Amino acid sequence: MDTLIIEDEPFAQKELKRLLAEAIPTITILDCIDSVEDSVLWFNRNDHPDLVFMDIQLADGLSFEIFNEVKIKSPVIFTTAFDQYAIQAFKVNSIDYLLKPIEPDALKAALNKLETLKNQYGGSNSSAISQNQLEKILKLSKIRREYKSRLVVKIGDQIKFIKTKDIAYFYAEDNEVFISSSDKRNFIIDYSLNQLSEMLDSNYFFRINRTYIVSIDSIHKIHKFFNSRLKIELEPARNDDILISRVKVPEFMAWIEK
Repeated sequence: MDTLIIEDEPFAQKELKRLLAEAIPTITILDCIDSVEDSVLWFNRNDHPDLVFMDIQLADGLSFEIFNEVKIKSPVIFTTAFDQYAIQAFKVNSIDYLLKPIEPDALKAALNKLETLKNQYGGSNSSAISQNQLEKILKLSKIRREYKSRLVVKIGDQIKFIKTKDIAYFYAEDNEVFISSSDKRNFIIDYSLNQLSEMLDSNYFFRINRTYIVSIDSIHKIHKFFNSRLKIELEPARNDDILISRVKVPEFMAWIEK
């Protein structure tokens, strides 16, 4: 069985490979991809596999954005850290959703479900995701816990909190995640950008790429860039080019018009 893994956490990639090798010794892992943009490129350049494992939160956004760019012909099993009770509501669908950390028995059950569907429908792609299912999952992806109004940072031996309304943006650099405040101060924070994406109010914060989460108030200028991308200038200013991929542009434009 040719299988593609779309997952941005190296440990999760490795663990899923191990579990799949135990469950199906003859399985072939074609590739491991960690972003929406690279996933779209892969599907456009390769024959679609027998099965796709797809994390919901990727390095540059939600994996559902992939479906806006390419018609995936493969069955998809989502892996996610979303709330377990919300996940259970979708167990009746032909696509399965595995809660992280993935349990071997849950993985085997999902693979058995896929095999059963193939036998019932003569190997058709009836187990591939439908537009109706995608819309339901997109609604699920918008379910949020109470948004953070403050975040804790450490400064030497002191502990300080910063109000989210005073944060211009978050950025990842040298294996650390930083807060850049509106008064031009930077602080290290003990959360990943993926975790922050789930904590912050999406009306005011947006994950523009794998390196930045920005507030709407931090966006100083937006420029058209080659290959249908956008380049943005932030305040406080950064020295690096901050780009939004072609895949991400429609979602970004919808966000700034909220």
